[in-house]
Amino acid sequence: MQQVRVDHAVVRGTFTLDGETFEVDNNVWVIGDDEQCLVVDAPHDVDAILEVVAGRAVKAIVCTHAHDDHVRVAPELRRRVGAPILLHPDDRPLWELTHGGDEEGAELWDVDLSDGQVLTIGGAAVTVIHTPGHAPGAVCLYVHDLGCVFTGDTLFEGGPGATGRSYSDADVIARSIRTRLLELPDETVVHTGHGPDTTIGAERAALTR
Repeated sequence: MQQVRVDHAVVRGTFTLDGETFEVDNNVWVIGDDEQCLVVDAPHDVDAILEVVAGRAVKAIVCTHAHDDHVRVAPELRRRVGAPILLHPDDRPLWELTHGGDEEGAELWDVDLSDGQVLTIGGAAVTVIHTPGHAPGAVCLYVHDLGCVFTGDTLFEGGPGATGRSYSDADVIARSIRTRLLELPDETVVHTGHGPDTTIGAERAALTR
């Protein structure tokens, strides 16, 4: 079996919600081996994502949540690589802010994610953990074989993702982190949606001080 690895790049664009727009840098994460991969989120620039894919077969575009800086180019990426878009259905309201809903011509995702669902890539299991709070359908992706978790905007170096905007809740995100993510081993590497990596152990220490 080929070795599964994580590839990474950073892309720049905007995030818009509640009538405000901000410049943001987003991490691009690709999990896979030399032949096939999963793309985690689709921020800003399809060509930049495809550089990280590097010609491999994309099996799915897995969205950690539906803020526009994480899903804006997902439909274009789907067209380019022929892979389905996966999203937790609780994030439909946020998806519709960017891509529309049931009206004719709207771009919908293809497959609903659910808590505990297991995706596989190159023989590695990727477990979906529903972690609402930053967004109602936010999920994290835990890869035991690689000792890492992809947290989107749920957990960063220094603490929880932002709340205080539409569809977010500070108490809910704190509970998600406490009951779902802090159960993971301390040495688990946290690959975030923005900014540097951290570990579960480092964030446990910060959150429990």
